[in-house]
Amino acid sequence: MLRLSKLTDYAIVVLTYMAKNQDGLYSAIEIAKATGVAPPTVSKILKELLKAKVLISTRGAKGGYRLAKTAEKITVASVIGALEGPIALTECSVSNHNHSCEQVSGCEIGGVWGLINQTVFNALEAITLADMLVSVNRRSPQEINIPISSLYR
Repeated sequence: MLRLSKLTDYAIVVLTYMAKNQDGLYSAIEIAKATGVAPPTVSKILKELLKAKVLISTRGAKGGYRLAKTAEKITVASVIGALEGPIALTECSVSNHNHSCEQVSGCEIGGVWGLINQTVFNALEAITLADMLVSVNRRSPQEINIPISSLYR
C-alpha cells in the first residue's frame, strides 16, 4: 500500500489553512487552534517546510510564518518531498540510483518502474496548493483535472 505519513497529511492541512489568506502571517499556536493539529506537530511541520523553503518566517513579537510562494506555485510534490524525501515507489526509483536491491544487475523492469515513478511524480507536481484549496471550498468531492501532457514530461 502506498501511503503518506500523517505528518505530510497534516502539512497539507496547515498549508491549506495558510493559503486562505496568502499574505497572512501565522503563529504556530494560531495554526494549531485553527486546524486542530497538535501544537508540537505544527511546530515540527513548520520547521520542515521552512527548511524546504516552502515557508518563510519573520522573528519577533509580530513575527510568524507565511507561504514563500503563491498557492498556485506550491505543488503537492514539493510538500511531500519536504516531509517524506524523494518520491520513489520502489528502491530503484530514487533519482540518485543508489541501488540497494540485490537484483539490480539482472533486473529488466527497473526502467518501467522509473517511468511509473516519473508519471506519479508528474501528477503530484501538477496539483498545487491552490487546487487543494478549491476542493476544500467546494466541500463536496470533485475531480481534479490533470492535463495528460503533464504526465509525460
